Amino acid sequence: MGSWNDFNDAQSNTNLIPKGTLAKVRLTIRPGGFDDPSQGWTGGYATRGSTGAVYLNGEFTVTEGQYARRKIFTLIGLYSPKGPDWANMGRSMIRGMLNSARGISDKDQSPQAQAARRINGLGDLDGIEFLARIDVGTDATGDDKNEIRSAVTPDHRDYAQHMGLAAPPGYHLPAQPAPQQPVQAQPASPVPGRPSWAQ
Repeated sequence: MGSWNDFNDAQSNTNLIPKGTLAKVRLTIRPGGFDDPSQGWTGGYATRGSTGAVYLNGEFTVTEGQYARRKIFTLIGLYSPKGPDWANMGRSMIRGMLNSARGISDKDQSPQAQAARRINGLGDLDGIEFLARIDVGTDATGDDKNEIRSAVTPDHRDYAQHMGLAAPPGYHLPAQPAPQQPVQAQPASPVPGRPSWAQ
């Protein structure tokens, strides 16, 4: 039997990005058409599921590196009838995304940092680019799938490298000494015993 008759020894195509991989991603929200202005959910970005849960249907595209153009689908919770946990996880995820995209330490509580963690609406998140830690979860059929559950902020040692920055925000490269100019030889004093500056 040839390799094109028996496929028992073919590699299974799990095609997963390894758990813990850091990658720069761009979020595209797949609109669900659900609005609740009292919650600030406008523009049709939110989706309401059959259970009554409300979420953002996120498509995260890896923008560069080994896994460039790979897509990861993850829901960002906005509301669950079962309680606040899912919404709190969603809010935490969005805070991390804003910190990562805008170069803010999670510990920074300055007025500028607080302003950078505010959005005008869910549409502000559509197209946001940030550094994500890729995870592995399971889909509805129990198969493994990649997920994004957290964003990586400037506090992480590899943030600058992955975000294409020369150094983390707030970090200043050591000053380089100015190149030394060759010392000009002073012309010989025409008057013996008199320094050149006195000529």
